[in-house]
Amino acid sequence: MTVGQVCNRVVVFAFRNTPLPDAAKLMRENHIGSVVIVDESARGRIPVGMLTDRDIAIAVVAQALDPRTLTAGEVMSGELVTANEQDDMLDTLQRMRRRGVRRVPVLTAAGTLAGIVTLDDLLELVAEQLGDVVKAIATE
Repeated sequence: MTVGQVCNRVVVFAFRNTPLPDAAKLMRENHIGSVVIVDESARGRIPVGMLTDRDIAIAVVAQALDPRTLTAGEVMSGELVTANEQDDMLDTLQRMRRRGVRRVPVLTAAGTLAGIVTLDDLLELVAEQLGDVVKAIATE
């Protein structure tokens, strides 16, 4: 199964120049822990980073910075781990584990934002597949 088949196509995103409080509001309103930071291009939205609630807590709150003076681009994690739509689900899961990330933007062949996949999404699918294997073995 490919990442493109399982990713969520509805992605909450912000731009680098989005004020940090506005990005945090997006997270709160959508009940999520991160937003994909994108640049707009003629091809579409190009992911350039991730902003997580942890980034805000560690980089801003813990350092007693004023979030009203910062943008999403100044606080985001810049080393972005991505997957392509045609990537294998299990290969992506392994890459996420090795890189220590829980959320990965999914890219089209043109490199634009197609969706997002989370560790929880992938683990749920793997568990379902293992359950199917167990049922198949039990019926023999």
